[in-house]
Amino acid sequence: MSSMIAFCGIDCGECKALIATRKNDREMKKAIANEWSKEFGHKIEPKDINCVGCLVKDGSHISYCGVCEIRKCGTSKEVENCAFCIDYKCEKLTKFHEQAPKAKSQLEKISKKRMNT
Repeated sequence: MSSMIAFCGIDCGECKALIATRKNDREMKKAIANEWSKEFGHKIEPKDINCVGCLVKDGSHISYCGVCEIRKCGTSKEVENCAFCIDYKCEKLTKFHEQAPKAKSQLEKISKKRMNT
């Protein structure tokens, strides 16, 4: 599966919901819904496990991703992801990366590569 790096740096290609959506795998969606219901403490239905990926403007997005302020900002600025933004490392992103160091690392790699080309 090809990589899709979300605005925040998360690799959408690793997201179980995106994988299940692309495969249209009902059993996988059911298993994810059960897992996430336990993990997040509220009922998630298999029908809710649909996502086309953060960078895709139209289509289904998993609950929080559909209202994410970082995603809204990146979409409005029409950047590939936050590593390409003039305001890279803004406060929203910095706060998010406190809880998501892997996403931070991903954007750092992209930013460094971009600066070297």
